[in-house]
Amino acid sequence: MASTLVIGYDPAAIPGVDAAALRASLDAELGRFGALGIDAAMALITFDGTAESTLTAALAERPWDVVVVGGGIRKTEQLLLLFEQTLNLIRRHAPQAAIAFNTSGGDSVEAARRWL
Repeated sequence: MASTLVIGYDPAAIPGVDAAALRASLDAELGRFGALGIDAAMALITFDGTAESTLTAALAERPWDVVVVGGGIRKTEQLLLLFEQTLNLIRRHAPQAAIAFNTSGGDSVEAARRWL
């Protein structure tokens, strides 16, 4: 079974966002992976010093086929350092994995399937 790790910015750390609703949509997206026979997990990170340990643990959990990096990390200029750190951790801890990018939490399946 193909495997995908989705890395996103933790909705609870985004000011002014309905974190529960956003988390529910992310969980629904994980359900879409399962419905397609793709084993998927999510790692949510914040820009607070815990990102490296959180990502390293998630990346080491298993050999991932694809790692999807979310738009919240990639598109936010203030998170450029976090984005760079994320890519370097993927390269270091999951060198066999393809890297994909979604445009929102709702198209992670399509991003992963481009590389599966």
